[in-house]
Amino acid sequence: MAAPANAPGKAEMIDLTKLSPEQLVQIKQEFEQEMTNIQESLSTLHGCKAKYAGSKEALETFQPDWENRQILVPLTSSMYVPGRVKDLNNFVIDIGTGYYIEKDLEGSKDYFKRRVEYVQEQIEKIEKIHLQKTRFLNSVIGVLELKQAAAAKMLQAQQQQSQQAATQSS
Repeated sequence: MAAPANAPGKAEMIDLTKLSPEQLVQIKQEFEQEMTNIQESLSTLHGCKAKYAGSKEALETFQPDWENRQILVPLTSSMYVPGRVKDLNNFVIDIGTGYYIEKDLEGSKDYFKRRVEYVQEQIEKIEKIHLQKTRFLNSVIGVLELKQAAAAKMLQAQQQQSQQAATQSS
């Protein structure tokens, strides 16, 4: 079984059957770590997507008659203060790393729609990489299992030969 090498810019192939079991174990461990990192990245992206989608949904619920309506404004995830809606067409959006932008209602909805779409594209790209790495990892595991089974057979055959030699010399 051959698989692409992990060298950027090169389409080199590695014949897994020519690697030693120790090398295969090392490759397997490296790919398992990469898979863990990918899973963590996907989890983070899914969380971001949910936050953006939640913000867009919140904007969808705004009604024109809400002006001067009393609401609870979150200061933290578990602490709120009373506030009043003063301007339904002027929103301040946290765009990350301490930066904020002002947008109208439609611009705000569009911003969150585009963010959800962008994060979804990133999720799909990473899922494709995850699938490729899973296939390669499964190939490594398959070759490793074959080599371990062959080594176990060889050891068993050597033990049988040793026993036969011991019984013949007795």
